[in-house]
Amino acid sequence: MSDAVLIYGVLGLTLAGFVWGRFRYDLVALMALLGSVLLGLVPSEAAFLGFGHPAVITVAAVLVLSKGFERSGLVDIIAEQALRVGERLLLQLLVLTGTVLLLSAVMNNVGALALMLPVAMRLARAHDTSPSLLLMPLAFGSLLGGLMTLIGTPPNIIVASYRGTLTGENFGLFDFTPVGVAVALAGLVFIVLLGWRLTPQRQGQASADELFDTANYLVELRLTEEAKACGWTLSELQQELDEPVPVIGVIRDDKRRPGHAFLGALRAGDILLVEGGPEEIKLLEDRAGLRLGAEPEAVEEEEDAGDETAEPRERAASDADRQKREGAEKKKEKEEEEAKEETPRAPSTEGLQLVEAVVRNDSMMVNRTVSQLRLHHQHGLHLVAVARDGARLKKRLREVRFRSGDVLLLQGDEAGLAEALGTLGCLPLASRNLTLGQPRLLLVSLGIFALAIAAMLLDLLPAAVALSCAALLSLLVGVLPLRDAYQAVDGPVIVLLGAMIPVGQALESSGGAALIAETLLSLGAEWPVVVTLVGLFALSMLLSNVINNAAAALLMAPIAASLAEGFGASVDPFLMVVAVSASCAFLTPIGHQSNTLVMGPGGYRFGDYWRLGLPLSLLVLVVAIPMILWVWPL
Repeated sequence: MSDAVLIYGVLGLTLAGFVWGRFRYDLVALMALLGSVLLGLVPSEAAFLGFGHPAVITVAAVLVLSKGFERSGLVDIIAEQALRVGERLLLQLLVLTGTVLLLSAVMNNVGALALMLPVAMRLARAHDTSPSLLLMPLAFGSLLGGLMTLIGTPPNIIVASYRGTLTGENFGLFDFTPVGVAVALAGLVFIVLLGWRLTPQRQGQASADELFDTANYLVELRLTEEAKACGWTLSELQQELDEPVPVIGVIRDDKRRPGHAFLGALRAGDILLVEGGPEEIKLLEDRAGLRLGAEPEAVEEEEDAGDETAEPRERAASDADRQKREGAEKKKEKEEEEAKEETPRAPSTEGLQLVEAVVRNDSMMVNRTVSQLRLHHQHGLHLVAVARDGARLKKRLREVRFRSGDVLLLQGDEAGLAEALGTLGCLPLASRNLTLGQPRLLLVSLGIFALAIAAMLLDLLPAAVALSCAALLSLLVGVLPLRDAYQAVDGPVIVLLGAMIPVGQALESSGGAALIAETLLSLGAEWPVVVTLVGLFALSMLLSNVINNAAAALLMAPIAASLAEGFGASVDPFLMVVAVSASCAFLTPIGHQSNTLVMGPGGYRFGDYWRLGLPLSLLVLVVAIPMILWVWPL
């Protein structure tokens, strides 16, 4: 069996694995790499050279720099201004989509969307707008913006690096700009004026209270002397219940302790702050003896007109009451002077935060349950509710296996909430607070990035080295802590690139790419070259809608080069076609992480994307091909 047939088999199984989605795309790519090594398609000594490829290093450096922009406050300043656009829908679309488009040109497009998604949710809720009208245009805008520069999207970096292996010279930072700007502006105008009308309008998604109906579920339960739960720990209490009920706080002696941090035994007089519905509350009453409401006040004794000692008793009670009031006032003044603040006994969520978050594609939560994740004990989070496809799931929370795009309602300590969500791979939605950062760090971050751009434009350093130096300098001067930098590097994407680069090279070295190119050449021998470019564009775009866009670029670049050689034409327009088309995954929610991230918050279904995506894809094709041929002639 020839190497070309073997590589086709490997790629066929790889594509099936990507589409099936049972295993994450980085695992599928790693299986493809190791399978190619075992079949002799990739030399064993070259198996892991892809992880040191300049494209992989460049992507990692861009991710770190993007995180630095976020931490320095640059993006938050832009987002704060975007919140002032008012209630006109067209203006909201223009500002949101235009902003994410510009951000995506200089940072990772998923990162740009993640920063603007909370802003869009806030706008939708502030003006009672269905977020489904805003989020899909926002996601598509992040894809369009990445077309404008080398660092905007991984396919551009991959194609630029591949050109370097063919000609000895990579595409430059702004070589993508003429075509990318034309396509991005055309897409922006179409989305704002017409495209948003093609998105479904899902009602009832703007408010967390409407989606999860949380307002009626915050209750206070009291332990009486007769309560069965006296002496139990919270873990023992949960074991008595069929369904774990989130206890978000325990109030004892007028002090509230977070539920996950309360390790002692419950006792009479304790008040539990509980998130639950009527069924859960009834279960706690029946099995633990808890009672709704605070402890009842003592009932005053009625006057006994027939008692001869009534008047002396009243006088003594009056004196006692006065002394008691005076003592209470003195105590209160003393407490105010010392503490200036008093902890309320009522159901208080001070120190706790209720947050909505969407599960990312690369989240560790995907296909796992609450108990497997140890969400409460390890991360200090309570899962209150889960929404999928725009509706709250009614099944038991412990039975839910999370999917990418699920919207979760979580509660936890404010101090550790952001870190826990980052560890789990969740993106907070409208609860994200904008912080302006430090002006010094903002200027330093911009200065470092400008130096890197200058080094690239003047050909002083290649892109991978210049951007890596900028990322390192950002860490050294304190723009970004080292821990945040490691968290910013998207591990699954790095593994995907590092594993698929040798597989893509095997497609070329085995003759598989040339065989595909010959087939396309024979089919289009009598057609103009532009028709073949259109076919290449359509094939690459369709592929990017079912697999990761970086993988699509890695597979299509060798085929594009073989086609250019067959026509005796310049390779540049063919590679540019691959770069643009691989980044335009508008037809499905699985083609790009940006599409998946908005699926849950927008209440979209799988079949919703093509309504806006198909005409937008055709528009991109119509604009891109003439621009490519004009800027990069055959």
